[in-house]
Amino acid sequence: MSSKMPSAVRDHALQIAHHEMGHYVVARALGFATGGVTLSVSMDLRHKGGASINLVRPLSSMQAMKQYLEARMMVLFAGVMAQTLPSNPGTRKRVDTSKAIAILKGAHGAERDDAKIRELRHLLRNIDYPDSSPESICAELKAINDRLWRQTQDLVEAMAATITELAVVLVDRMALVEQWGTPADTYEGVLTAEMLEPIYRRSEACPRRTITR
Repeated sequence: MSSKMPSAVRDHALQIAHHEMGHYVVARALGFATGGVTLSVSMDLRHKGGASINLVRPLSSMQAMKQYLEARMMVLFAGVMAQTLPSNPGTRKRVDTSKAIAILKGAHGAERDDAKIRELRHLLRNIDYPDSSPESICAELKAINDRLWRQTQDLVEAMAATITELAVVLVDRMALVEQWGTPADTYEGVLTAEMLEPIYRRSEACPRRTITR
């Protein structure tokens, strides 16, 4: 459906589709139930996307709480990392870490992910270092952040083929949408959970992983 999409719009749509599929694929790998993925991109490159992730999980111990918070941080990190993956076929799929950090800090609209990560990071620090001094807080937060960032990057790069394949499928389904008789200027696409399932299963996704320490 997106064959007539202007190249600049398609390139932008692919970046944002990578972002949403990064959330989706890593969430699945870390044991979260997932739903569909949506994306809309206007002619002037405004965008809106979402990956449906079920955050309900029983937490019967402090260790389970810690693992949940770590997994949630990794899912959030995965979006900005996946957004930097090259979309050209045959190109080695590596995360551009400097670009991912810039996106997370607000360069392309990922401020909400960053705000959530900062809160989760403080919760994890409170669990990991309950008796630490005020002087050590910054170093402790950095240690948590760096460890989970590295783990997420490893996971995103291992599953990059799946992320980019699903992103292309989503963008290929996008079509111009007319609203209330006004000239259509926004492409929209939806992949439901049912549509995503067979594509995900036949892709070269690596086995489900647990967080290592």
